[in-house]
This record gives sequence, structure tokens and C-alpha cells, in this order.
Amino acid sequence: MKVVVIGGGPAGMMAAITARKEGNEVILLEKMRSVGRKLAITGKGRCNITNNAEIDDFIKNIPGNGKFLYSAFSQFSNVDLINFIHELGIETKVERGERVFPKSDDALEIVNKLKSEIDKLGIKLIVTSEVKEIVTEENRVVSVVTNKDTFSCDKVVLATGGKSYPATGSTGDGYILAEKIGHTYIEPKGSLVPMEIYENYDLQGLSLKNVEVTVKDENKKVYDDFGEMLFTHYGISGPVVLSSSSHILRVKNVEQKFMDKKISFEIDLKPALSEEKLELRIQRDFEKFTKKQFKNSLGDLLPSKMIPVVISLSKIEPEKQVDQISKAEIKSLVQILKHFKLTIKKFRPVEEAIVTAGGINIKEINSSTMESKIISGLYFAGEVIDVDAYTGGFNLQIAFSTGYVAGKLM
Repeated sequence: MKVVVIGGGPAGMMAAITARKEGNEVILLEKMRSVGRKLAITGKGRCNITNNAEIDDFIKNIPGNGKFLYSAFSQFSNVDLINFIHELGIETKVERGERVFPKSDDALEIVNKLKSEIDKLGIKLIVTSEVKEIVTEENRVVSVVTNKDTFSCDKVVLATGGKSYPATGSTGDGYILAEKIGHTYIEPKGSLVPMEIYENYDLQGLSLKNVEVTVKDENKKVYDDFGEMLFTHYGISGPVVLSSSSHILRVKNVEQKFMDKKISFEIDLKPALSEEKLELRIQRDFEKFTKKQFKNSLGDLLPSKMIPVVISLSKIEPEKQVDQISKAEIKSLVQILKHFKLTIKKFRPVEEAIVTAGGINIKEINSSTMESKIISGLYFAGEVIDVDAYTGGFNLQIAFSTGYVAGKLM
């Protein structure tokens, strides 16, 4: 059979490799100058390939239609993916949270090995090839039209990605191509996306490590996490922020709640210390700096950029000598450090998200084969489908698993 795979990301490359191993003639079309552009920058360029979790735990980490993926994961699991990666000659390692990375910490190693496999199998890769149309006759695919040529085919795998990181080629093309031939899609939104805040603190560029964060919808806890975050010119980003955004996205009437200032992001700056122990720690610091002014006494406790903000929130006079600060004021300071509150204003644009929530409606896709229920011979793989997961390697596993199943062309 002649198979055309549209999109050279992880899902598309996996689909092409699998289809070729099944004995098909395969053409892989990529509109950028090279394949794997987004894959090369995942995990800060380290590439969190998958996770060592059990399949049921995978589903729990996929709030965006996770159950739809049971069949795909049973056909090509995280164990299968790790074995496949090892067969390509890539060594792996497991880090905190059961995240799996290449031992080299180099995402380009993954991209290059996949590209080598494509070359070795004799898959015809055509880059800078933008697909304009999937042509159908009597609800069956017959050809693919690009800016360069028309390719007749028996099967098409659509693996164009979502709308995040458009510079890597993910610009939502697949939604339009599928819509033209009868499919519907859920409007894409950013998942794992930075967020803007109402507070106008001068903290741009400050990175916080080993902090605990709690997201609340009014007084109801939505999410908590531990790790690293970053203050930006617009608000907040970094691992714990991106993870929390995926949970916030699913809060009912979230946009209205942003407007009403009801979604809070609370930071525990000293999670290793209880309130009582933090109070003793501050008292020891004040004894050490007994003749100093308050504004010069927090250097051992906080990053310098954060000190003016905390002083302002504490309402303690900056010039006050620390031996004059009352126990009540210390208790107030402890509350600020353990509950540093921010208010979420909105998500950043979908183009800045790591992953897109939304995409081709799963009701129109056979979960066992990834084939369209509307157009015979059309298959879907990866982020173009309305599925999305939290951070930790789950999203890449979705791409590889759905790519594998689509590539089987069942």
C-alpha cells in the first residue's frame, strides 16, 4: 500500500517507521526544513521521553480524554517505547517522578536516531512540503496535495501536532485539513502554559527552587506541587506553574473566575520548615543581625530580589532595627513566607503552551486503530487529537503510542 504521513514530529515519525516495517511504501511530509523540531526542545532540550508509571497511572495523568488511550497504550506501552529507544542505540535513565530521559540528556540524540531509522528503512522524507488538501472520493482518501506535488495514496496518517510552539511547525494545520473533509475539532487551548498574574511585583527573572505551590479556586484546593518556578515580565512560568495550568484549565467557568480574581497561586517559600521552626529560624537570624535594620536582615533567608516585596507585604518599617521587631510581626512574616499569594489573571496564548488541549474530536476516531470513523483510510496520531496530559513524559508517550497504532493501519 501507498501511505502518506503528514507531519514529522514524534507521532508522525513513529507512524512512518511502523507503516514501513509493515511492508508499505511510505512518504513522510514535513513542512519545516527538518523533522523533530519540537521534539528537539522538549524537556529543556533533554527530552523527557516517557514515564515508568503503570498504565492506570498514565491515564490518571491524562485529564484530556485519558480513557480514549487505553487501547493505544496496551498496543504500545511505555515499556515498548523504552525498548524501541534502546534498539535505536539510545541509553536511558530514570529521574525524580519516574521520568525517563536519554542518558545523554540530549533531545537531538533522539531526533537524529529517529531520522537515521527513517533513512535506513527507505522512507521517502520530503521537507518544506506544506499540505494543502487531503483528497477523498466516496469517503475514502485517494491523494494528498502539497505546495509541491500531488501524491496518490491508499492511507493517510495526519500527525500535524497542535498549536503550541508554532515556530516548530505546529500551527493547527491539521484541524483545517480534517475539517474540510468532514471532521470537527475542539477549539485548542494552551495546556502546560505560563500564566499572567494581577500582582505587579518587580520579580522578573527570579527563579525559585524547592518551593511548594498550592492552587485554589476560592477556598477549594485545585492542585499542589513541589519544585521549581520562574517569575517573568508578564507573570509566572517554570515546571510547577506549567503543571498547575493544566489543572486550572479544567476549573468550571475558569475565565470568569480569573476576572473575579478567584484563582490563587500560593507559594510556600520554606516548605522544609514548619511555621514554628521558621519562626525560630527568623528569631535566630534577628539575633545574629541584632543591630541591623529589618531591610538588611533577610539576606540569609530570601533571594535579594524578593526582599523588598516581602518587606512591603509585612508592613514592618524597613528601617526598623530587628531587635525592635515584635513577636506578632515575626508571626506575620512567617505567614507571608509560608503563604506567598499570587492571583492568576489569565493563561498566556496557546502558541506559548508546551501542549495543546483540544483538537480532533475523539468521538470521530476509532480508539483501537486511530482510524477516522468518517473517512476510510484516514488515521490520526499525536497532539492533533483532543488528548493532553500533565508533565512527566506522558505527552510524548501519547505521541509515540498513537503514532505506532496509526502506523499499523489496521
